[in-house]
Amino acid sequence: MLRDIRELTGSPEEYAAELRRRWGGLLSYRYIGRSYAQMDLGPEDNTVTLRRDMRDGAGGLLLAVLGIASPEGGHMSDLEAVPNPVIHSCQILDPGVGVARIAILSEELKRGRQMGYSRSKIVDADRPARVLALTEGQGISIGTPPEGLTRMEANPLEVVDSPDLPPLWEVFGARRRPDGRWALPELSADVASPDAALHIGPQFVVLEAAARHRAAELTGTTGLHGVSSHVMFLARGKAGPFRVDTEVIPGSPDTVAVRVMMHDEGTGDRLTTVGSYLFRAAR
Repeated sequence: MLRDIRELTGSPEEYAAELRRRWGGLLSYRYIGRSYAQMDLGPEDNTVTLRRDMRDGAGGLLLAVLGIASPEGGHMSDLEAVPNPVIHSCQILDPGVGVARIAILSEELKRGRQMGYSRSKIVDADRPARVLALTEGQGISIGTPPEGLTRMEANPLEVVDSPDLPPLWEVFGARRRPDGRWALPELSADVASPDAALHIGPQFVVLEAAARHRAAELTGTTGLHGVSSHVMFLARGKAGPFRVDTEVIPGSPDTVAVRVMMHDEGTGDRLTTVGSYLFRAAR
């Protein structure tokens, strides 16, 4: 079992060392190339360079990539809180076909004693007037770190764009089971937040993979652009495997919705995350 960093609150040096280890090893931001000035040393860079594995079957941006790039939990950093997501939503204005880089323009809306709210506008980094998506989120602090924590050396992964790149769901360990359901394996350090719970990154990835699979089955095409997503985090995923159940709902001739529910099979099949995804056939 991974250790919850809150157990180290009384020992600032141990806490700082564990946070450096966990933040440096977390796969979500490292793999898509997202840095955070609140956490990482170096110049501020709110852009992400896009690769083939960040796109859908019609060349648009994956909702999971936008979610990881703009988690929007009220701007709570791990240096000042032990943050957990509550709600995240994304609306697509432009699927971003042909865009090389995105820029995330984030805005803090409100910070309370425990709750935080923020939103972002995601634009083409090379043509900022081209707005691609809007995201909003709510987060909660479940603990307070010791004082004196400082920003850390970034630990990015050098992922070279190539037709041979594996899909994101494979990188994050997701798979489709023989019964047709998608799932993540048991919790491991590279996909866990410092509080020893499943990070939002792998959740976004597997939920969208499951939803897209069902939408493609219904429509007969993988050429689907994401239109919107809405995800609610009900409980922390502590053990795994994490199973995703889906419900597909037809809409107009070119639109389909999929509702998703994630269960932590290692903690009595507890429901951890629910969401809804809307897709539209590319034209």
